Amino acid sequence: MHYTSRELRPRVCIHLLCAYVASFGAAASLAEDYPTRPIRIVTSEAGGGNDVQARLLALGLAPALGVQLVIDNRPSGVVPGDVVSKAPPNGYTLLLYNSTLWIGPLLQTTPYEIERDFSPITTVATSANVLVVSPAVAAKSVTELIAVAKASSGKLNYGSSGTGASNHLAAELFKAMAGVDIVRINYKGAGPALTALLADELQVMFPTAGAVTPYMRTGRVHVIAVTSMEPSALLPGVPTVAASGLPGYESVSTYGMFAPAKTTREIIVRLNREIVRLLERPDMKAKFFAAGVEPASGTPEQLAATMRLETARISRLIKDAGIRAE
Repeated sequence: MHYTSRELRPRVCIHLLCAYVASFGAAASLAEDYPTRPIRIVTSEAGGGNDVQARLLALGLAPALGVQLVIDNRPSGVVPGDVVSKAPPNGYTLLLYNSTLWIGPLLQTTPYEIERDFSPITTVATSANVLVVSPAVAAKSVTELIAVAKASSGKLNYGSSGTGASNHLAAELFKAMAGVDIVRINYKGAGPALTALLADELQVMFPTAGAVTPYMRTGRVHVIAVTSMEPSALLPGVPTVAASGLPGYESVSTYGMFAPAKTTREIIVRLNREIVRLLERPDMKAKFFAAGVEPASGTPEQLAATMRLETARISRLIKDAGIRAE
């Protein structure tokens, strides 16, 4: 039997429509069934802040998702992001990492591009640094420290744990906004730098709240202020740098969960919903506080906006302070 082109057109359209509906149904079914096997969360070395949060989330999400979540520890730096950026966008390989993921490319070449290679899922937590001084420094407030630094320009030292680390950027932002000269001494990690501060080999440091809390009650360090814009629940009663003499000052580390780019919206929404729900639980909040960070959550779009703002702000700081990778 033969058909004219006019007679064939409706039949072709019907076949295409059926094919579209079938493919849409298959995609919806896949998203609805997700996940059906273990999920891998890639992060940095065991014991660090990224790893601790990844493990807390993995334990909490397993019952909600009905599958095991496995932690894949990799060396800090570009490796975790590189692994996830090259993974299939099927929701079975995720990344938990802090601001280093998007600040690192400002200081070195990376094998990935943030907006091109990752799909944000949600913010997980934030971590403020704490401005602390040695008891030998005659300063108990931000304004007093600025006065001491200006009176002895170049004679105070601060410790950092690496170029681009939160304690480094927090100190450089403080120097820039306060107009003071405090000499940087770089260490191989935050631990050795804090040890040097306790031994009076340093005068100033911006460690994380979790790292410095054990020493606050002993008087071995003087806590001046927190670097977040709002007071931190981790350090009740401690003022912010912004409210203590440097209006507009803010330096925090943000932790986020990511999937490879092109992961379906349905999977991103499912993961976001379960993680946000988990982070709102009082018991989970308590565990995050115990780990020295403040749980936070939001939409994928909010995390993306935070990353863009932080990138722009830190990019200016790096340029103005002449910071270069070592």
